[in-house]
Amino acid sequence: MHETENGARRINYLRVSVTDRCNLRCRYCMPPGGIPQQSHDQILRYEEIERLIQIAMSLDVNHVRITGGEPLVRLGVPELVAAIASIPGIEEVSLTTNGILLEEFARPLAEAGLKRINVSLDTLNGEKYSAHTRGGSLSAVLRGIEAAEREGLMPIKVNVVALRGFNDDEVFDFTHKTLADGWHVRFIEIMPFGEAVSWFAGGYLPATEIREMIEAKFGELLPQKVVGSGPARYWRLAGAEGTIGFISPISAGYCASCNRLRLTADGRLIPCLAAEDEIDVRTPLRHGATDDELAMLFRTAIERKPMAQCLGDHDVSASRKMSRTGG
Repeated sequence: MHETENGARRINYLRVSVTDRCNLRCRYCMPPGGIPQQSHDQILRYEEIERLIQIAMSLDVNHVRITGGEPLVRLGVPELVAAIASIPGIEEVSLTTNGILLEEFARPLAEAGLKRINVSLDTLNGEKYSAHTRGGSLSAVLRGIEAAEREGLMPIKVNVVALRGFNDDEVFDFTHKTLADGWHVRFIEIMPFGEAVSWFAGGYLPATEIREMIEAKFGELLPQKVVGSGPARYWRLAGAEGTIGFISPISAGYCASCNRLRLTADGRLIPCLAAEDEIDVRTPLRHGATDDELAMLFRTAIERKPMAQCLGDHDVSASRKMSRTGG
């Protein structure tokens, strides 16, 4: 347990972005031409990531999630997963992906020791998916989910960024997947930064409204516990194997219980996704810093984590790019 300025909470979850690159161009995440890519030298090497994770583990971190950009576009991710999973004290390694390459990588990831997969999927309509992602294949994602299920990477959580006027008409379709196919669907409120700033005013759809829609059609949602370390609150419909989760950073902030830090692909610790505070660990790492000195930077990041809602004023800089922070 780490004492912060504002109280005590356990920070045991590290999200590690391994690349700022992505094979999609989702409209709320990137402009059509993408963003300038960071150079090879700017991105942390795998051995550097492993060392930083070992330091974080010594400070109580026991859950690591690999993110991007799209992590599976970087070579050697299964080998990185195996290295992290072998670190004593790490209880779980998970990964978030858009699913495009998951069919190919599900088996090597499972064999490397990956425990769970989260798949980002905002629509079940193939044409709409292709337009929204600027060229992505929905069928490839669905095949990837099936491959992950076969390899036992369960429970697979399907992350749906809820957008009024885009996929609010598919809330029932995703809900039905929890009944018909046992999916664990998580509806996520859009957050106002990066490319999403321009979507927020007209597209924000609160989790409370989604829940009301679901219960009006399907009946009461029952509380449910699901394996994982994130901020979602989970429910299920009577008779459903799958669950429905709500991640609501705007309407019901969870800052006081947030248990995570983020490590960007270029080696910056982010205490809070909604704040612009960042701590450079790559420079001292590459200039000979000791483990104790690097551990102090992690402690500083923990101390800087806010206890109060940061998004209440919806005033987060558009300069923060989701593909560089790992979501």
